Amino acid sequence: MSRYRGPRFKKNTLSRGFTGTNYQKPRARNDLRHQSRPDKKSQYCICLEEKQKLRFHYGLKEQQLLKYVRIAGKAKGSMGQILLQLLEMCLGKILFQLGMALTIPQARQLVNHRHILVNGHVADIPSYRCKPRDIITVRDEQKSRALVQNYLDSASPEELPKHLMLHPFQYKGLINQIIDSKWVSLKINELLVVEYYSRQI
Repeated sequence: MSRYRGPRFKKNTLSRGFTGTNYQKPRARNDLRHQSRPDKKSQYCICLEEKQKLRFHYGLKEQQLLKYVRIAGKAKGSMGQILLQLLEMCLGKILFQLGMALTIPQARQLVNHRHILVNGHVADIPSYRCKPRDIITVRDEQKSRALVQNYLDSASPEELPKHLMLHPFQYKGLINQIIDSKWVSLKINELLVVEYYSRQI
């Protein structure tokens, strides 16, 4: 995963599904009857917006997302749902869902700075793909635990997804199973993303 460093306005509008390409400056009242209808978006544009929304949400580079799409294409089952499951099972996203970080970028930073262990070993790659029965813990150091404790205290209480279990006093999270597609928080049409990449896989 990577940090988006492009224009913030572009990121915000794309993540909400707007590109601004159909915006028309309001005309004078007397000229409204001559105002033409906005151009209809092409199918390619619609697919591109969904793909960009997915990229910005998970903080992925284009080649990283394409790699996940190719992996999903080789698996059995719905390609779109498998793609979302792969992205949701990344270590950075798991930490965010556990409440050990308030945002995905914060979770990525925790991993990059080597505060997190997976099955007792230091994990410093935010895109590390977690598996059922993996145990995620915070390093047994005062700085690491104080940082995560601050995030846990600040996080708003929400229902934990069924594929995760949290032991906050032990700074430990458990992965019970692969995430169910209904727990995916991002509202997106994953089939449009698959359609966008259909010629590249």
